[in-house]
Amino acid sequence: MKGFTHLEQEIQEWKAKGTFRPLTEIESSQGARVVINGKEVIQLSANNYLGLTTHPRLKSAALEAVEKYGAGTGSVRTIAGTFSMHEEYEQRLAKFKHTEAALVFQSGFTANVGVVASVLGENDVVISDELNHASIIDGIRLTKAKRRIYRHSDLVDLEKALQETQEARVRLVITDGVFSMDGDIALLPEIVELAEKYDALVMVDDAHASGVLGANGRGTVDHFGLHGRVHIQVGTLSKAIGVLGGYVAGPQVLKDYLIHRARPFLFSTSHPPAVTAACEAALDVLLQEPEVIDRLWENARFLKNGLSQLGFDIGESQTPITPVMIGDDALTMQFSDELFHEGVYAQGIVFPTVAKGKARIRTIVSAIHTQEDLELALQSFASVGKKLGVI
Repeated sequence: MKGFTHLEQEIQEWKAKGTFRPLTEIESSQGARVVINGKEVIQLSANNYLGLTTHPRLKSAALEAVEKYGAGTGSVRTIAGTFSMHEEYEQRLAKFKHTEAALVFQSGFTANVGVVASVLGENDVVISDELNHASIIDGIRLTKAKRRIYRHSDLVDLEKALQETQEARVRLVITDGVFSMDGDIALLPEIVELAEKYDALVMVDDAHASGVLGANGRGTVDHFGLHGRVHIQVGTLSKAIGVLGGYVAGPQVLKDYLIHRARPFLFSTSHPPAVTAACEAALDVLLQEPEVIDRLWENARFLKNGLSQLGFDIGESQTPITPVMIGDDALTMQFSDELFHEGVYAQGIVFPTVAKGKARIRTIVSAIHTQEDLELALQSFASVGKKLGVI
């Protein structure tokens, strides 16, 4: 169609570089193994950390909610779309997170954008880690606040930013709790100490820490024993929790403000009953079946050790996110394709998701992978790695 020539040219460039990829269609439920193009493969790319997407308690809760409340809510929360179940879940979530209040958004992305874009003004400054998630970056782009990006987990650069911005009304330091591409954990205790020293607020995005770190999966704040010292906690309900959505946990005044000013919350229909009920059931699993988190970490250690012993560079990961560093974009995508032929689905991650020269296969294990699954995956990595000269 006329007018899209520039888009077609760019797509052709991606194809020439070997980085263009159509969407992958999964023909089964999201489990340790999935069916793609009629072929069963080991799934190492999903965020389904605890296997809750198919947990019987979540499926049962979702079905019961549909029968009782219907398929949808028919409105945004601020008009006619707040059901009692929404309020009850947020109260339980706040108790779980040890905060005064919690507010659920349609996604983790909209939660970050909603907070950053609405709570800061032109007299404020946002100070953000350079490797923070894209949703934080987009939230910063939407705010009128000044911004300062500090080098990844560089406390010296962070302190410099705090020193240089002391005239601001509010300084908000934002960091991922677990960085989604490298799997490293934020230096949260040190960040909090610096923020307290310079009277700044702290916000943590726990998308990849919710359900993974801390007691019963409460996240990085609990992991480091920092309750009451981190002002805003953001997380998702669509990764370890296994369903859909995002949340903001913090003081009641923050929740009240976001209800009235966070545009993603104001202008999006509320979660369907099935989603809210399943999220509540997931909370029950975290509290009553904590052994599932132990299995996740056992599997993560097994895969990390295996990949390291094979000679792969797995970076500085401290979590179930384990990158296999390749470097070249085209080679990374070829590696991913070869893995699929071997029976492993592990997507390549290339620019612009990561910096140029930092392309990698990002693997994420789950609690429901068996040792046999992981042993077979390691065999495939060894075979492909030798074939392509990576190891």
